[in-house]
Amino acid sequence: MLAIPCSILILILIVAQPGIDPEASPEQRAIAYLAQEVPRWRSENGCASCHHNGDGAHALFRASLLGFDVPQESLADSVQWLLQPADWDKNGGQGTFNDQRLARIQFARSLAGAVDAGLVEERRSALTLAADQLAADQEPDGSWPIDGPDSLGTPATYGSTLTTFIAREVLSNTDPDRYRSSIAAADRWLLARPIRTTLDASVSLLHQHATDPDELPDRARQALDLLDRSQAPEGGWGPYETSPPEVFDTALAVLALARTSSKAHPEDLLRGRSYLVATQLPSGGWPETTRPSGNESDAQHFSTTAWATLALLATRDGSRNRGPSSLSKR
Repeated sequence: MLAIPCSILILILIVAQPGIDPEASPEQRAIAYLAQEVPRWRSENGCASCHHNGDGAHALFRASLLGFDVPQESLADSVQWLLQPADWDKNGGQGTFNDQRLARIQFARSLAGAVDAGLVEERRSALTLAADQLAADQEPDGSWPIDGPDSLGTPATYGSTLTTFIAREVLSNTDPDRYRSSIAAADRWLLARPIRTTLDASVSLLHQHATDPDELPDRARQALDLLDRSQAPEGGWGPYETSPPEVFDTALAVLALARTSSKAHPEDLLRGRSYLVATQLPSGGWPETTRPSGNESDAQHFSTTAWATLALLATRDGSRNRGPSSLSKR
């Protein structure tokens, strides 16, 4: 029996995928995949999801902002849903494992991305209502915790440190004066967090860029050192220093390194991007990152794919991206 080289087999699989151009860049393949999948979820499942209408749509809005060709029909349903923050808690996915606070954070982030991309004409009404909901969800200590048994949280790709940073960014980009006290409380909480994981280090660097991008204090150096020593030979990162690399953790680290003002570790950034390119599936998506690792989850597949897409968009020129934030436009 004739053996087919792996590289040829992968090319055959790519060609077999409808709508996927084998000559397209990794970013274009990811966008094409999300553009197919994001609008399908609500029509087929009867609910708006934080992984499709939240994470996936946000990645498409970001791509549109950066000038990529994103079919408008792939965004229309998400935009319609996101413009109704009062209905977000009635998304059709209510149940035991539905974390409404997390969903509101993801939908608000996606709505902010639609506004930044110029796809929503009226900024104030919907986005301010969404931000008001986030401010009301904030804990007295300044955080936005989510349900979950471990430090990385559930769903797998989110933890309280990341949700707090995202919520803080939504408030800051909506109206920094209106939400001044909430933003300050979030800053205090984030600065007090220990840096023990890839997520901790990545969020610390993203937060440092959002507050003072021209300085590299000791906390940012600590975060950079953790990412430097925990990068796997393959170029990716796992959740902890000795963990095997996974797509979500790598995507978050790449986003953080792409935003940091330090030029100390450019090779880490390029190796991280290479890992994401190498692990991209023929479909244009990525294998899901789950906690514990190795599980199957459609939700985490699309969430992981969205974060990996953001990381590729942030490094699309093969180097540091100095454009607007990959989480939200400043």
